[in-house]
Amino acid sequence: MATPLERIRNFSIIAHIDHGKSTLADRLLQRTGAVDERTFQDQSLDTMDLERERGITIKSVAVRLQYRGEDGLDYVLNLIDTPGHVDFSYEVSRSLAACEGALLLVDAAQGVEAQTLANAYKAIEQDLEIIPVINKIDLPSADIDGARQQIEEVVGLDADSAILASAKENTGTDEILQAIIERVPPPQGDRSAPPRALIFDAVYDTYRGVVIYARMKEGRIAKGMKVQMMSNGLKYDVAELGFLTPAPKPADALEAGEVGYLICNIKSLKSTQIGDTITDAANPAPDPLPGYQEVRPLVFCGLYPAGDTDYEELRDALERLQVNDASFQYQADSSDALGLGFRLGFLGLLHMEIIQERLEREFGLTLVTTVPNVGYWITNSKGETFKIENASKMPPPTEIERIEEPYIEAEIICPTDYLSAVCGLCKEKRGVHVRIDYIDKQRCMAVYQMPLAEIVMDFYDRLKTISRGYASLEYWLIGHRPGKLVKLDILLNGDPVDALSTIVHREHAEQVGRNLASRLRRLIPRQQFEVAIQAAIGNKIVVRETVKALRKNVTAKCYGGDITRKRKLLERQKEGKRRMKQVGAVEVPQEAFMALLRANDED
Repeated sequence: MATPLERIRNFSIIAHIDHGKSTLADRLLQRTGAVDERTFQDQSLDTMDLERERGITIKSVAVRLQYRGEDGLDYVLNLIDTPGHVDFSYEVSRSLAACEGALLLVDAAQGVEAQTLANAYKAIEQDLEIIPVINKIDLPSADIDGARQQIEEVVGLDADSAILASAKENTGTDEILQAIIERVPPPQGDRSAPPRALIFDAVYDTYRGVVIYARMKEGRIAKGMKVQMMSNGLKYDVAELGFLTPAPKPADALEAGEVGYLICNIKSLKSTQIGDTITDAANPAPDPLPGYQEVRPLVFCGLYPAGDTDYEELRDALERLQVNDASFQYQADSSDALGLGFRLGFLGLLHMEIIQERLEREFGLTLVTTVPNVGYWITNSKGETFKIENASKMPPPTEIERIEEPYIEAEIICPTDYLSAVCGLCKEKRGVHVRIDYIDKQRCMAVYQMPLAEIVMDFYDRLKTISRGYASLEYWLIGHRPGKLVKLDILLNGDPVDALSTIVHREHAEQVGRNLASRLRRLIPRQQFEVAIQAAIGNKIVVRETVKALRKNVTAKCYGGDITRKRKLLERQKEGKRRMKQVGAVEVPQEAFMALLRANDED
């Protein structure tokens, strides 16, 4: 028997990173009996090892909870847990599309932060009912009145009815569950209409194919029914469907308002698209549901297998991973230095790290990553405009009329004590001051416009360092602007290494080249011959470092005697090293390709 619509609630938990989302989700699972106390472990919904190790949520997870309200009726609460880091904001927008309400979690000690604001705006745009929750009230530094004031003044929500909670101490859990029942509206949808289900996530199972996570908007899908994907017209038989509790629990049907999974024996990875609509093949719906905005990658890098024979494995792994994470893009690429590989686009630097680690852990690959960079628009001397995502594709300087780089607007929330240091960092990164808003006596929000390439390098790490971890960052793309940009090449014994080429601002080119050459000198192992490391802009060498040759003592066996004999041996060694240098290949370790990430750090 299907649950009546008026007793279903679909909600999300949104917050800044480390404000207690996963801990609150644990308490809700325990209170509703969704997990067995004997097998319970913290971060129940964070199933990946990476999530547990880093203490962050990377993937959205849906779980069905059963709860009896104060009115004595049984309710079904579908919780869709979301990440908090700025790089995974695409996961948040997908999750919110499957909900009618959201819990906005605010840390009582840290208050409203950048990602709190960004996620709240996403929920407001989708017209969700937002329930403010002030978490961590048990902390000695908790400022409940201050948090209320910030929710009202910064986010613009009424905080009088904000729920006071401590997920760690299990305080306020019942009040939160009751508020969800009372304040989040039940889902709307005609259960007799042709079925329409929104795909908000999918995973690949080696034995069962693609497992689809969907929110039923209208109609009913039953086991054994033939369904159709509305984007491509492909048809499949439903082999199994059910709910996530959080373990899969098979059911006979999914009806409007419910959230669950479908297994349709889909073997082709490309036939499943996040945001697609599933309908009845025999009685299809006239129109698909509005999907998601196509994601636009901001950071690009090359990914190459360490072994020459692993190219096919890497391609298959990327295909499978993209089913689960549609926010990264890839295309085939090749490099003179690294061979066949792929060019990948990501939402940010953390997103890039996570994808690389998932490929290595989940698929057993050994990968080499090139220097991350952003996309540039180039207008050549003929007036043609095109985009490049790889420095090696940049035309000669004589053919370039103008180069435009992507700019972002950044909102940095920090204590006022660190404002001058934050402004200094933004200025160093070619930032343009927009305004400063004072949230209260202790905290402020600095708004700057700056090149995305400066954010990619080491901005976030340095921001956390100068603010002792208190500053938070949110940014979005605002367009492209022309800049004095040049291509910086790295030469090893006169040969350019295309994987180490990068595009930098002219003012910083020499410093970046010097830092990179210095790091390479320490990273490249000594050879039997001398290795010259040079940084060049066009035909001009701006920096040179040298890796000294290993020296064997060829005169060790000469005890006294004529000095000319020793000289003859040394001359022969010198001639041998000169010939070796002409044919010797310099091996560059993987750490060298990541050296540019930290090229602006102090050595």
